[in-house]
Amino acid sequence: MSQTTDYTPEVLPVLPLRGLVAFPETLIHFDVGRLISMKALEAAMKGSQKVFLTAQCDISTDLPHTDDLFTVGTICTIKQILRLPGDNIRVLVQGTSRAMVQEFQDEDSEKCMYASVVRLDTDPGRISQKRREALVRTLQESVEEYAQLSSHVSRDIVMTVLDNDEPGYLADYTAQNLPISYEIKQELLEELRDVRRIEKMIRVLAREMDILQLEGELQDKLKEAVDKNQRDYYLREQMKIIQDELGEPGTEDESNTYRTKILALNLPEKEEEKLLKEVARLEKMQPMSAESGVIRNYLDIILELPWNTTTPEKHNLTNSRKILDRDHYGMEKVKERIMEFLAVKAMAPELKGQVLCLVGPPGVGKTSIARSVAEAMGRNYARLSLGGVRDEADIRGHRKTYIGAMPGRIMNAISQAGSKNCLLLLDEIDKMGADGRGDPSSAMLEVLDTAQNNAFRDHFIELPFDLSDVLFITTANDLGTVPRPLLDRMEVIELGSYTEEEKAEIALRHLLPKQLEKHGLKKSNIALKHDAMTYLISAYTREAGVRRLEQLLAKICRKIAHRIAKEQQENPDKTIRRRISVTRSNMEEFLGTPRYKKDNVSGRDEVGVVNGLAWTSVGGEMLQVEVNTMPGTGKLEITGNLGNVMQESAKAAVTYVRSIADTLHIDPKFYKENDIHIHFPEAAIPKDGPSAGVTMTTALVSALTNLPVRHDVAMTGEVSIRGRVLPIGGLKEKTMAAYRAGMKTVIVPIDNEPDLQDIEPVVRENIHFVTAETMKTVLDTALCQPVEKELAVLPLGQITPPLGNASGIQKTTMKQ
Repeated sequence: MSQTTDYTPEVLPVLPLRGLVAFPETLIHFDVGRLISMKALEAAMKGSQKVFLTAQCDISTDLPHTDDLFTVGTICTIKQILRLPGDNIRVLVQGTSRAMVQEFQDEDSEKCMYASVVRLDTDPGRISQKRREALVRTLQESVEEYAQLSSHVSRDIVMTVLDNDEPGYLADYTAQNLPISYEIKQELLEELRDVRRIEKMIRVLAREMDILQLEGELQDKLKEAVDKNQRDYYLREQMKIIQDELGEPGTEDESNTYRTKILALNLPEKEEEKLLKEVARLEKMQPMSAESGVIRNYLDIILELPWNTTTPEKHNLTNSRKILDRDHYGMEKVKERIMEFLAVKAMAPELKGQVLCLVGPPGVGKTSIARSVAEAMGRNYARLSLGGVRDEADIRGHRKTYIGAMPGRIMNAISQAGSKNCLLLLDEIDKMGADGRGDPSSAMLEVLDTAQNNAFRDHFIELPFDLSDVLFITTANDLGTVPRPLLDRMEVIELGSYTEEEKAEIALRHLLPKQLEKHGLKKSNIALKHDAMTYLISAYTREAGVRRLEQLLAKICRKIAHRIAKEQQENPDKTIRRRISVTRSNMEEFLGTPRYKKDNVSGRDEVGVVNGLAWTSVGGEMLQVEVNTMPGTGKLEITGNLGNVMQESAKAAVTYVRSIADTLHIDPKFYKENDIHIHFPEAAIPKDGPSAGVTMTTALVSALTNLPVRHDVAMTGEVSIRGRVLPIGGLKEKTMAAYRAGMKTVIVPIDNEPDLQDIEPVVRENIHFVTAETMKTVLDTALCQPVEKELAVLPLGQITPPLGNASGIQKTTMKQ
């Protein structure tokens, strides 16, 4: 800020302004009521009628001191003084010049304040005529646009701005007459450069216009909302009159209906009081308001729940067993557990609900057995699928404050079942996930805990609901993905894969009649015997359950229906009573070329080829292992798309064989001078697990000793580096695969001997089981000759041509 030194300081009375700023060459009027301001006016009128006007820094200060005033103000000439009622004075002044305080001289509250001020000149600046005109036009257009948006600017002010082209005066005049804050006006007053001042004024106007546009939009929206509310009010009043004329129930009748239904539920006092409060809120609201719709929906859902509705249970064990046997073949463990539960309920009716978990591969009837259990027990049935559920709100519901809120799946299923002692099937409980919206499996902990679920609170319902009488049955394919705390709350019942005999019986008893009825056929239209069904199962399906089998039966029924319908249309005058036979020989006409062959098991004893057993999600399978040795540098090749665990098992097998090389009469340096290749056929299929350890060890010993392995022997078990045979899982499915492949002997770990009780009777009758504690038992059983009696030490590096029946596997020279 610059100051002209030609002016002589003047001592003038000071009049502090609150929220106002005076500019030179402009008129301003204001009311005076404070004593210090009146004294300043009196002092000015006694002298030259000049007064120094400056703004207060803080408008809330009633008695300002020198520190409370800006040092830059305006020297004004008093034009008019008008006394108002109540000791107030209205003053009209005209600004003459900017001035700066050099020194305040008196702060006596009973006298006016004086200040020594010096006038300040403004700097017009050196700018081109074009830029000067551009700034003036921009300010004029901005003022004109601002006047259109604001009702506080008169047309006279706009005309004055348009008629003037002096940048400094335009900036001062605009700032004086527009309703902007006094802080901004003070900044403009202190700016002595005309160009900077008009530029700043243009920026201030642009900001003020943006604010005015936003205010206009908000006012328009508010006006629309008010108009809509008024319109809705008039329409609701008209509806009330129309309802009265037609005799239809209004809001009061609706509230009375809700009260009657709530009282009829006989809920506990707290729950009943909460619902009645909701009814009272509904009664006070406008019928068409959004909040009334939320409360009405909430009350409707609450009233649909079976708070005290139960169904009588059936405790007739004989009849219940007949229902279970009628709908499902096999599944003895599940049926036995259900019968035990029914027996306990008959003895102790106060027993609360149980939680059963049916675990097994797809298609074995986990879901369908639950419906039969509900019928056998006389309970209502509801099913909810948990597959893919990732939001906790799916279980507990959303709070009703959210738009579109609804109860969780548990309460929806209870409402669907219609009784509080229903049977709920929680399907695919192992398919639940977790993400940023919560963990639904954690919400299931309270649902399935019989000690806590007697007061389950859904977020939407907000009232405790008793789930202790509900019988929960869950299903899963793999328990590995079920959290341990949740698994501890369930009694697990494992369902294994079906045997071919069981599949054939299920197909003939249940699946085929179902598909005949579905396709409009009769039993007399098809002849499908047991041997043909068994061939269909082995040649066209490879699954643990019967889902694919049912699809194939549907395909056969479609083709038979097509043939019969075509003949009927070709001979409309005749009644076609054709019986079509489906046999092994014509199966390809209906289903095409067989997709599967029997397990690729050799029919002769071979060196280095051993029959292993594997578990898959669709049941057990045969898994052959091939081992070949050749002169080399001691490389160990392991192929067949194997996982890390399986590769480690192969290394453990080599280590064990090295440790007993002397006992087996094998060259102790075989691992240095020979390359060993272990291969699992069907390399496109990933394989992993430790249960092929004994199989690889046996194949390795056979290849190194040139002793063939019995082709009718299969084995499974993990091997340690000390030759111990360790237990494995999936024994039932593995032994079923051995039975299908025609194995006569199966070697299993001795620790799995108790599991043999769970094997199918037909498997136990046709297979001889050998339990092995060490690899010695395995080798003695699987090899055609005892290794310790027939083999001598292998000469180093001496390799003979392949053995004729060993499928290209090379043998070592033996001393007789």
